[in-house]
Amino acid sequence: MNRLFNVTVGLTLILGLLSACSDNKPKHSKYTRTDTFSSGEIAFAADESFSPIINEEVKVFEATYRDAILHPVYTDEYAAMEMLLNDSVCLIFASRTYTEKEEKALKALGGAPVSMPIGYDGLSLIVNTANPDTCITVNNIRRILSGEVSKWKQLNPNSKLDSIDVVFDNRNSSTVRWCVDSILGGKPINSPNISAVKTSAEVVNYVERHANSIGIIGSNWLNDKRDTTNVTFKKNIQVMSVSRMDTATAMNSWKPYQYYLYNGNYPLIRTIYALCTDPIHGLPWGFTQFVSSPKGQLIIFRSSLLPYRGDLTVREVNVRK
Repeated sequence: MNRLFNVTVGLTLILGLLSACSDNKPKHSKYTRTDTFSSGEIAFAADESFSPIINEEVKVFEATYRDAILHPVYTDEYAAMEMLLNDSVCLIFASRTYTEKEEKALKALGGAPVSMPIGYDGLSLIVNTANPDTCITVNNIRRILSGEVSKWKQLNPNSKLDSIDVVFDNRNSSTVRWCVDSILGGKPINSPNISAVKTSAEVVNYVERHANSIGIIGSNWLNDKRDTTNVTFKKNIQVMSVSRMDTATAMNSWKPYQYYLYNGNYPLIRTIYALCTDPIHGLPWGFTQFVSSPKGQLIIFRSSLLPYRGDLTVREVNVRK
C-alpha cells in the first residue's frame, strides 16, 4: 500500500501505449472514426470508484445495441481527465465538471465539451465490525483528515483502539479530491496515518483486516446485491452514520441510503458527471445519452445510488417484529 502523498509514476507510459495504437492519430478522431450513435467500438475512462454502476450501464447498453462495444478504462479522476485533455477518449465519468481552463483546452482540440450530471452517491465511511464507534460528525472527519485527531480515544475516551488509520481508494481519486474541496475547504490532507491503496475493493479488504481503520469509498460499492431494496450494505464491514451536529448520536446521524441522499439528511453527497467531448455525436455521445435516459437512470436507482432524473415515489412502511 502506498502512502497517500508518495509520488507515483506510470500514467505517461499508459497514455503512451494508448496513443501508440493508432498510427499517431487518436482512435476517435473525427477524420478516422466510423462509430455511430449506437454502433462501433470505443474506449472511455471513469474514476474507479464508479466502476460498479458503470459496469451495469455498459452491460445493458451492449445488450440493447448489439453492434456496440464499449471498453471502460477504470483509473483515478486525475488520469481520466488527462486522457480527455490528451484526446485519447471522448468520454469520462467523474465527480466534477470541467474547469474553465479545461473547457477552453478541449474546445481548442476541436471537441464539444458537454457536462451532464447523471446521479448522486454518498461518500461513505466504513469501519471494522469490531469497532463499536459507528457514528461520527462531519467536524470530526475534518479533524481526522487535517491531522488534528489521530487516536480513537480522542473521539471516544472509552475506545480500546489506538491510532485512526484512514485508507483511501487512490491518491488521485475523486474521493480524495472531494474530501479536500468539500470537507477541508481546499486545505491539504495532513496526517501521517492516512494511506491509499489502488481500488475501492482493496479499501474494503483493508478495513476487514484492521480493526482501527476507517475506509473512505463511494456508496455504490456498499450495496449488497442480495438485497433488492437497497437498504443493506455488505455484511463484512460496518458503515458509519454521519452527523452535521456537534455531537453524533443515533438520532441525528445518517447512513448513505438512497432516501437520505434524496432528502439531504446525509451530509456527504457528491454529483456524478458524464463529461463528453464527442464532436461527431457518435458512440460516446450515444452512451452518454443512454445513461441519462429513463432506462439508464433506472439502472442507477437499482444500484443504490440516486438518479439525477426521474420521478421518485416515497412510501411509508410500518415494520412489525
